[in-house]
Amino acid sequence: MSTHETTEAAPEAGVLLAAGNAEVTVRPELGGRLGSLRIDGTELLRQGPRYGSFPMVPWCGRTANGVFRDGAERHELPLNSPPHAIHGTGRDQVWRTVRADGTAAVLTYDLGDPWPYTGRVTQLVELADDALTLKMGVETYGNSFPAQAGWHPWFLRHLAGGGNGADEGVRISFDAAWQEERGEDHLPTGRRTDPRPGPWDDCFGMPDGVDVTLTWPERLELRITSRAEWVVVYDEQDEAVCVEPQSGPPNGLNTAPRLVTPIDPLEISTTWRWRRL
Repeated sequence: MSTHETTEAAPEAGVLLAAGNAEVTVRPELGGRLGSLRIDGTELLRQGPRYGSFPMVPWCGRTANGVFRDGAERHELPLNSPPHAIHGTGRDQVWRTVRADGTAAVLTYDLGDPWPYTGRVTQLVELADDALTLKMGVETYGNSFPAQAGWHPWFLRHLAGGGNGADEGVRISFDAAWQEERGEDHLPTGRRTDPRPGPWDDCFGMPDGVDVTLTWPERLELRITSRAEWVVVYDEQDEAVCVEPQSGPPNGLNTAPRLVTPIDPLEISTTWRWRRL
């Protein structure tokens, strides 16, 4: 996928945030992602330029065949996961650091080609000694448009320096109201079912807000919450698991469009709170 042109002279280096025994590295030059989250020196996120935790914007998950409609207008997106377009364009952009003060950073980038509308995305990363809060806003510079936003973290299944109960890997616990039935094309069929046992690459509905707990036995508990009503849980890989709070379901540009207007930006937030076991 091509990278939106920018007037920045060079990519910005990572921004280090620290609070208590927690450290976060933010990578504006790698799609505004979190490159690292360390608690007591232990890394929680899978490493590598495709991993960490990246913002999904201006859409989340797969958009069917890379096509969405806004009224009578038909738009085509790059097929970066053929036959679909996946996870937005924000992760491929160079973001700008507007502010960084040691425990918080604000990043932005301007929407544009290959997204067919202009606007701005702003992300706040705020670290405390027992929690990380992420906030994202999408605003338009002109015309209204449908959009989605969320985060795609890759949490390590096994933490380094394991032992005792650590070998069994992370446990995922949540209580969803429903599960979106997934078709062979990995898109929701439009039917809702009772939540089923994993492994998952599935979207769940939580009308009272996302609430998922990851537990590394005898090491750490991490609770992911959000006022958003949708979460995708992915645990089909040996190395990592994903818990993705998002503002709408996969293919939501077509099935559940949320308009960004000049007086009503799209806003979403999530908090990750941890405690040592």
